[in-house]
Amino acid sequence: MDEMTLAVVGIDFPNEDKARSNRRFEAMASAIGEPVTLRPEPRNRHDPHAVAVFSQRDVQLGYLSAERAPLVGARMRRGEEVAAIYQGLKGSVAYIRIRFGGGAPVLPPERKRPEPEASASDDGFYPDPDGPEWGA
Repeated sequence: MDEMTLAVVGIDFPNEDKARSNRRFEAMASAIGEPVTLRPEPRNRHDPHAVAVFSQRDVQLGYLSAERAPLVGARMRRGEEVAAIYQGLKGSVAYIRIRFGGGAPVLPPERKRPEPEASASDDGFYPDPDGPEWGA
């Protein structure tokens, strides 16, 4: 488990900096593959295992999920080298890719979604099957 994709949660909360920077906006402005920084927060009042995630522009994107933060934080405290890059945004969660032990993380290949099959008679018109009975 030297390389993994992790969720970054809390992107809809404002940052506590003077500018009250917007985490979602920063996630949307981040390019896939940009480096991100991980910063453990042992004095975090909500979770002593919290690991904050910062963009290349040093704006906080959010936190690693509570399920993964203890593992990542422990490995960082042991002095393991870690590198992280921005992977993307989906809904209310951003994703990063991290690698322990040196070297840059590699993004997994993009999954291709199957194209819906189009039939020869598919003209894009889908009438309501109950239409004629209710007066349409």
